Amino acid sequence: MTGPCYPGPSQDAAACAFLVNNASTSHFYIDHPVAVLTQWPQGETCLPTLNATGSCTRGGFPEYVVNASTVKHVQAAVNFARNNNVRLIIKNKGHDFGGRSLGAGSMSIWTHHLNDFEFLPQYKKGKYEGPAAHFGAGLEQYMLFNSMFRHNVTLVGSGWRTIGANGGWFANGGHGNLASFYGLGADQALELGVVTANGRYIIANEEENTELFFALRGGGPSTYGVVVSVTVKAYPPISLTTSTLSIACNPPPETNARAPLAPITPSTNIVNSTSRFWEAIGIYFRYKQFIVDHGGVDWDYLYPLGNGSFSYRARITYPNTTTAQAAALLQPLYDAFQLAGFSTFTLNRAELVPTPYSSSGSQPPPASGLSAQRYRSRLFPRANWADDALFNATMAAIRHSIEVGGYTFHGLAIGASHAVAGWPGRTAAVNPAWRNAVLHAILVTQQPARLSAQAARDEEARIQGFMRGWRDVSPGAGAYLSEGDPGEPEWQRSFYGAHYERLLAIKREVDPWGVFWAATTVGSEAWEVRSTDGYPGSQNGRLCRTGRLWEDEVGRG
Repeated sequence: MTGPCYPGPSQDAAACAFLVNNASTSHFYIDHPVAVLTQWPQGETCLPTLNATGSCTRGGFPEYVVNASTVKHVQAAVNFARNNNVRLIIKNKGHDFGGRSLGAGSMSIWTHHLNDFEFLPQYKKGKYEGPAAHFGAGLEQYMLFNSMFRHNVTLVGSGWRTIGANGGWFANGGHGNLASFYGLGADQALELGVVTANGRYIIANEEENTELFFALRGGGPSTYGVVVSVTVKAYPPISLTTSTLSIACNPPPETNARAPLAPITPSTNIVNSTSRFWEAIGIYFRYKQFIVDHGGVDWDYLYPLGNGSFSYRARITYPNTTTAQAAALLQPLYDAFQLAGFSTFTLNRAELVPTPYSSSGSQPPPASGLSAQRYRSRLFPRANWADDALFNATMAAIRHSIEVGGYTFHGLAIGASHAVAGWPGRTAAVNPAWRNAVLHAILVTQQPARLSAQAARDEEARIQGFMRGWRDVSPGAGAYLSEGDPGEPEWQRSFYGAHYERLLAIKREVDPWGVFWAATTVGSEAWEVRSTDGYPGSQNGRLCRTGRLWEDEVGRG
């Protein structure tokens, strides 16, 4: 992919200049059959640079790609991989933070062009009767929004326009702006079309292939089969009403450059005391439970800027509310700030204008460039808000990771309970931790290009020390696989909870050959990547048996 930058037969100065200067401001990486948006799992080989020296190796990128535009293409690829013992991976749009769309020496099934859409005004399946939509695995989120607009309906989708509306987002649960109102993406599925490891195309729903239907809805990606289509519930048109809150502590002059997602503006609430800043953050975090209990979500970022300076921004979204109703829902937060002496604090009330959900992402997709970010996450349960001492301990652990660790914090208040999920969502394999969560919290760090493997391992050990503090205050809770890390300790429990044993039995049943493998997916303990570069989580290496689970109990070749 970046071969044009390196000496050799494929060197091309113009193509290299485009990769370095323009690719990240285009749709290039989303539309590329090999590229993914997170560069570190590939192994740091062949990085785009105008001053390249040495050789360019493929690293963790696949050797071959099947551009699947029909079910038969998928079937042919699965059969070939199984019969020839070739490592098989699945890639949709490349929004992959854990290397699950990569694999050295592999063949990739690229589902990018499986993007058909059909609106079904009347659909009946089990206990559901009403409108629905059927679409392919490769449908991009902005395409889904455009389809909603054309048919004047609401479909639950992700919050980012270049994410696949099906695929990894869906397979791991899938959060978005309606998660506390209608449930997660996986909760919407009424039926799925999937190619299994034996090469057959089958339908899975609540009446046939029921165990597979359970597993495909939140039980992890790239391990049970290749999902090629899904039929989901459709809802009446809905609007979103949003407002933002910005708080800064001792902001330095360069804040805007260092924290582009949380700029200092005239509406920013500024405090000059670290202790008062964290008191204000605690008040807002208390309010997160109120948000989810009233069907809303938020997302926030907290940046440590050094020398006791911080920048924070939250966006609060309430579905199906008028301006007056949204203002009333924000009033308890105002009151709490006033009671604590933050008399000048304001939210941006001018933003309280209901906007049709179907138009919120229907414009052409934004730029999507390479990222060096690594995510570690935790789903903090409702119990952490029910007890004052535990809430304070939770805030102390979060504060310690930001203030001492120096990491960026990203959080989403989401309440995707069983009651919200409805039927058949409540029977899905979604991580049980989602059903009782108030906050999906993430620590974000960078793994810069050309960082040494040892430095990457040292950083992994360091951040896991801070994550341990999060786990200590939320025993038995879990993490979200899509924004989790391959280095997650006891990932079976963190990512899948009490469902893991059932999911493992399903995996063994539908894929006895072990055709499908991806890091930290169900059954992946049976193999490991022996990387050639030593980077934690790297897919640049051979996939080898570990001798655990699969080989003794099922056997493969």
